[in-house]
Amino acid sequence: MDLRNIAIIAHVDHGKTTLVDELLKQSGAFRANEAVAERAMDSNDIERERGITIFAKPTSVEWKGTRINIVDTPGHADFGGEVERILSMVDGVVLLVDAAEGPMPQTKFVTSKALALGLRPIVVLNKVDKPDAEPDRALDECFDLFASLDADEDQLDFPHMYASGRNGWADAELNGPRKDLHALFNLIVNHVPRPRQIARQGEDFRMLATTLGADPFVGRLLTGRVESGKLKVGATVQALSRVGEKIEQFRVTRIQAFRGLAQQDIDEAQAGDIVSIAGMSKATVADTICALAVDEPLYAQPIDPPTITVTFGINDSPLAGRDGKKVQSRVIRERLMKEAESNVAIKISDTPGGEAFEVAGRGELQMGVLIENMRREGFELSISRPQVLIRDDGEQKLEPVEEVTVDVDDEYSGAVIEKLTGARKGDLVEMKPAGAGKTRIIAHVPSRGLIGYHGEFLTDTRGTGVLNRVFHAWEPFKGTIPGRRQGVLISMENGTSVAFALWNLEDRGKMFIGAQEPVYTGMIIGEHSRDNDLEVNPLKGKKLTNVRASGTDEAVRLTTPVTMSLEQAIAYIDDDELVEVTPNAIRLRKRYLDPHERKRQAKAAG
Repeated sequence: MDLRNIAIIAHVDHGKTTLVDELLKQSGAFRANEAVAERAMDSNDIERERGITIFAKPTSVEWKGTRINIVDTPGHADFGGEVERILSMVDGVVLLVDAAEGPMPQTKFVTSKALALGLRPIVVLNKVDKPDAEPDRALDECFDLFASLDADEDQLDFPHMYASGRNGWADAELNGPRKDLHALFNLIVNHVPRPRQIARQGEDFRMLATTLGADPFVGRLLTGRVESGKLKVGATVQALSRVGEKIEQFRVTRIQAFRGLAQQDIDEAQAGDIVSIAGMSKATVADTICALAVDEPLYAQPIDPPTITVTFGINDSPLAGRDGKKVQSRVIRERLMKEAESNVAIKISDTPGGEAFEVAGRGELQMGVLIENMRREGFELSISRPQVLIRDDGEQKLEPVEEVTVDVDDEYSGAVIEKLTGARKGDLVEMKPAGAGKTRIIAHVPSRGLIGYHGEFLTDTRGTGVLNRVFHAWEPFKGTIPGRRQGVLISMENGTSVAFALWNLEDRGKMFIGAQEPVYTGMIIGEHSRDNDLEVNPLKGKKLTNVRASGTDEAVRLTTPVTMSLEQAIAYIDDDELVEVTPNAIRLRKRYLDPHERKRQAKAAG
């Protein structure tokens, strides 16, 4: 069967997964009466809850005698490590662009990787049926983007289509029939080249492992594209590291190919196809699986380095061990090492004491997803504030700077620019009207300045602004950037919070807890209205007497407490604070649980 391998790339929420749903339906991958969930490729629980793609996943469809392997990729910059690996498996990319928003930061990031590999993209202008769509402007911006990324003449001469992924149509003309995706299928078959590996069927077997998965019955599964030769079930092969060291020799117990949403066992894998193989115990991502006669590994695409680091430690609060079953540092370390094996954008290192671990990654969202997965698995953790990784090139310190793209109502643009370019030390790159009373602001801001900013941004723009960010470059260190301005309210007692005490404390600031919740000494229960920390007693009940008088027995009405998501909590804390994460709770606390001990230390320090 003829073969094509493509990846669908786009900025977050531009409609990749919805388009893949329609490609699967219209190719006949499902039975007519088969119930199919919306965004079928987002199979992970967190992906479905958040409406984003986190893991790159292959699927395949058949179209007029041609099998098209399609890889759905993440759209968020924090998961860019997935996209960088996937592009080495495909021969073409479909770049999906929202016809209203145009190319966004992640579009630029992923497109630069695809162009550098020599891939010729197909541009699909999605959501052209939206009232605010401007497909001609979006198409011009795509051309300008390609030109700025040094695309060659073949890449600049890209075909484009107008589409509505949700409604399941794509046409070469804006005013086309708008019936189905047949034109897009035909364009993929005609524009994307056949895998050049097909001509290497007679050579020794070689495959570069791109993603690592696991099956409860099969064990470890490595997925990649077969670069040369053929592989049969039962064959003995070896795994080579990036530098050519032999890792292990093993017998292939199973070969699986992607057919629709399922993986199907096959007897033989051929050059050019994307398959998963089982049988190995040590081989991992970026290793070369090859015949025993091969001694040269395949080239593995380098992955951009991490930019932030977070400390994962054991939960040592007084409430430790009540919710989760996995609380030991040894178990936490094993889980983190397993994550680093399959996610090449994450790096794990031990701290000197051995009780905590430094986890380096791309951003707060990537860390948040990892922590959320672990808490659902029964882990209890204490998480530090993210720290930006600083490089030293011998002459000066360098820090990561991100390109921030903001779409905001005109009336709020001044407040956003002041915050980004003032204390956060960003540089304004571009400011232009985006239509419909909105302004687009592009700025280069140090990553340090963006930690914890998103909550402020939503407040400043009354929840109407949209902020996107992507790594831009390493630039000279820009000096001190102030952190959170407000102090916190810290519990000075152990016990259960009392409504009357919290009611009296509401004048002091916003509360993070409600009544009848467990608290302990050193736990952060609210945000102080001033810039200093304040120790308070959330257990103090009302003094009861025999005297009754009008007005003294009013019902206590508490303001609804502020409930933080995991990412918000991690971004909110200061350097001397931690987030306590359990399967059922997210709490904030000071690193030193005993405030009296902190007072003694402060006194001893003068």
